[in-house]
Amino acid sequence: QVRLTESGGKRVQPGDSLRLSCDFSVRTKPRFTIGWHRQAPGQEREFLAAIAFGPFGIVSQYGESKRGRFTISGDDDVNTVHLEMNNLKPEDTAVYYCTSGATIAEVMRGSGPWGQGTQVVVSS
Repeated sequence: QVRLTESGGKRVQPGDSLRLSCDFSVRTKPRFTIGWHRQAPGQEREFLAAIAFGPFGIVSQYGESKRGRFTISGDDDVNTVHLEMNNLKPEDTAVYYCTSGATIAEVMRGSGPWGQGTQVVVSS
């Protein structure tokens, strides 16, 4: 079972940037994917981005309207994936979670293990 731990969430002002980290205990072979989701109070969970590692290299995919302000990154040698968020807005306030799976489709569904989440508050 993969264990995941998110960090980096904090209170920031509108327009600020923030980098979240997802540390994971092990990566499955031959392919492994980390995805980021968020959930704001009273709202459904929202898929943000995923990054997949495998024989094909490294591939990323973003949720609707997330490419541009959100950037997911990671490499083959470090068990950490980052989510960089720029020009943050109050509507970005949420708990941010990472999840793992073999494929991007799996992490989009959220059927694998999850971390405990990290809170981001965007407010002036």
